[in-house]
Amino acid sequence: MSFLCLFMVAIHLHASSFALTSSWCNRTSPPGSIPSNALYFNTKSRYEELNPYLISDILAVNESWVKPPSPDCKAVHLSAIIRHGTRYPSSGNIKKIIQFSKLVKSQADLSCVKELHNWRMWYKEDMDGRLVEKGRLDHRHLAQRLIKSFPTLITKENIEGGRVKLITSSKHRCVNSTLAFKHAVMESLSIRGVDLPYTINDELMRFFDKCERLVETVEKNKDAVMEVEVFKDGPEMKRVQEKLADRLQLPYINVTTDAVETVFYLCAYEFTIRGLNSPWCQLLDDADGQVLEYAGDLKQFWKRGFGHDINSKSSCILFHDLFKRLDTVAQQIRAGGRVSEVVMVQVGHAETLLPLLTLLDLFKDDTPLNSSNFAYHHSRMFRSGKIVPYAANLLMTLFNCPDGLRLQARLNERPLTLPGLAELSPLYQTVRERYKQLLQGCNQDTVCRLNS
Repeated sequence: MSFLCLFMVAIHLHASSFALTSSWCNRTSPPGSIPSNALYFNTKSRYEELNPYLISDILAVNESWVKPPSPDCKAVHLSAIIRHGTRYPSSGNIKKIIQFSKLVKSQADLSCVKELHNWRMWYKEDMDGRLVEKGRLDHRHLAQRLIKSFPTLITKENIEGGRVKLITSSKHRCVNSTLAFKHAVMESLSIRGVDLPYTINDELMRFFDKCERLVETVEKNKDAVMEVEVFKDGPEMKRVQEKLADRLQLPYINVTTDAVETVFYLCAYEFTIRGLNSPWCQLLDDADGQVLEYAGDLKQFWKRGFGHDINSKSSCILFHDLFKRLDTVAQQIRAGGRVSEVVMVQVGHAETLLPLLTLLDLFKDDTPLNSSNFAYHHSRMFRSGKIVPYAANLLMTLFNCPDGLRLQARLNERPLTLPGLAELSPLYQTVRERYKQLLQGCNQDTVCRLNS
């Protein structure tokens, strides 16, 4: 190719880059607005994006979602498995934020994002995943809404009678979420002089740490998440890197996939923790957000979802715990006795909830997510931000009805039809029949033993 041709190509590429940067350059975000990428924040998502009516009234309850199966049915038990509330970044992510923000402040051209000049690093490594004030409010408000939704179950009488139980993971963000939930219940029901104790149980709420097969074959095995790395090295992510580098006028070599993810999740943290549409959010557009969402969903799919059979099987212990409790309630009701545990609240992690939902066969796409089918999965069901945002919750309610016990499932307070079942509130026996194979098998020791 002649020098003139090379010169013309260079001019064309520069013009294209200038046009892209110029069209993006004048974007501004009004104070208090929601980032355009807020729907793509994966497990860093705010609960309110899933139920937008909560933005105007955080204690609102959608009455159409909490109806009993029929007017003659009476709620007799609630099991709630809940993710902790909004938290700070992990120490590892904070290190990445510190490193890339220094690079941007010292070397980038910020003429298009002038607000970044005034942004100050405030994250500290010792924050390391701890619950923030917004996280406490997530659980306080959820508790208040559940009291409204189940006024005959979460009652002063049941708490004073020891029929409401709390279990949590040992992690501080879970314990503090549990305490926030507990205090909201006690205050809302004006209960004094009686304690509502909680129990720490990592066997149940952090089963993913205890399952040797999961730890060795997935958690510590880079090949198990190879699809994620291939996607990060692929054309979609490469395009996002180049766009970000052009916008900051940084050399491409300095804007790695780690850097792109750092900007994306920094935007998410600033919004979920502080309610800010940060100037960092202006650096990525809607198309970038969709690519980064897919990268995050790929990670969840292969580490906690349908990617490997052990991912879901590792939650057998929690599955059996849930159904054993429901069975006990069913036996007590059929015998005409008193229900001993009216409410069970269990607080854990996204890694607690996602494998259990996968075991229940929920949010399963016909075609598995992989590194090469991003465009195909534009309308996928497996979207971690919609499944396990902060304070995500699986609610299982037993109703005593004239035709027998019925089970109503809700995810994030929304009605949920269990796979293979036509009704929203099927007979409990029908649900047991649907999951018969798991109820008869799915032994935690067997599935998690490395040499089995």
